[in-house]
Amino acid sequence: MAYKIIVSQCTACGACEFECPNAAISTKRGNYVINAALCTECEGHFPAAQCAAVCPVPDTCVKV
Repeated sequence: MAYKIIVSQCTACGACEFECPNAAISTKRGNYVINAALCTECEGHFPAAQCAAVCPVPDTCVKV
């Protein structure tokens, strides 16, 4: 599984990019995206996905 950023809701604050332990989050054409091949849902690093935990907009980082 992986997480996905709902681009239409994202404020591009960048909080998620710096919290991701796998460097799975980056910007693409001005929007933040999660590379599903790198996303481990923070397993082995944190008890919960950090992108969703630090996002200021509810339900913007969602499990696919």
